[in-house]
Amino acid sequence: MKFVDSASIRVEAGKGGAGCLGFRREKYIPDGGPDGGDGGDGGHIYFRGQESLNTLSEFRFNRLFRAKNGQPGSGQNKRGKSADHLTVEIPLGTKVYDLETDELIGEMIEHEQIILVAKGGFHGLGNTRFKSSINRAPRKTTPGSLGEAREIGLEMNVMADIGLLGMPNAGKSSLIRQISSARPKVADYPFTTLHPSLGVVSYYDEHIVMADIPGLIEDASEGVGLGFEFLKHLSRSKALLHVVDILPADASDPAKNFLTIEKELRKYDPELADKPRMLAVNKMDLLPEDERDEVVKTLLRDIGYKGEFYNISALNGLGCKDLVKGLFILVKNNTNE
Repeated sequence: MKFVDSASIRVEAGKGGAGCLGFRREKYIPDGGPDGGDGGDGGHIYFRGQESLNTLSEFRFNRLFRAKNGQPGSGQNKRGKSADHLTVEIPLGTKVYDLETDELIGEMIEHEQIILVAKGGFHGLGNTRFKSSINRAPRKTTPGSLGEAREIGLEMNVMADIGLLGMPNAGKSSLIRQISSARPKVADYPFTTLHPSLGVVSYYDEHIVMADIPGLIEDASEGVGLGFEFLKHLSRSKALLHVVDILPADASDPAKNFLTIEKELRKYDPELADKPRMLAVNKMDLLPEDERDEVVKTLLRDIGYKGEFYNISALNGLGCKDLVKGLFILVKNNTNE
């Protein structure tokens, strides 16, 4: 399914039912008086968070959501039936905006969380409501009020524990395939990841969510490449994993590639750049075993990295079990209790 991270829709709450103009007509009861009942209220429109959803693709073609109107009142002081409310399910991590005012209506952060986005109209009043000592046969009623109608903007940020960073073809998609059940596209050309994908990584009976975004390249902040517009999806992640290709097919310098990503990340958002992170040095299977330690030592020296790192091969699983264990520790240490 294609990932869609933004959508615009229209919501129209239901109109309130009109009040009834009625009078009692019973034998032996002259001048029975007014008995017109009130109408019913119009239906509200709610958004409800659903953790099983991970895309806004449903809203690409279904753009109008309309609640039902309340029923009008009737004689014998019978009130019209209020309309059922309409509930629309949206993914967690979605911000809800009023497009006309740019107001942030709410943000969906918890499963089953409810946000009221359009209020239904108030019911109309029947003529019984207007009876008084000086007006015993009122002919006045009120129509139900209109429900709210709004142009709504939806913007989804992927909610993940670990966000993957790296150049195109660094092996991020291969890694997420290796350690999770996710199956993003993998190929030997740049930008095989065209939209964020999520994978659930398990360690015994615990689970974390990992997000793979399109690779970043130099000058991404100027609109070059695909990845920069998706960096907002990492804003909620607890930590980052930077994947470096130790032997790039284009013969580029791994140290320079690492520093390029770090530079672009900081240009986008310094707070995001300061998130806790680990380094995964990928494609170690391409190096002779007796050269691996020295090559990695040189890389770490050139990039000035002193944090935790893992030598891995996303293709054959080398070092991936240790990496997963390290990721769980990293997430646990950076989770606010």
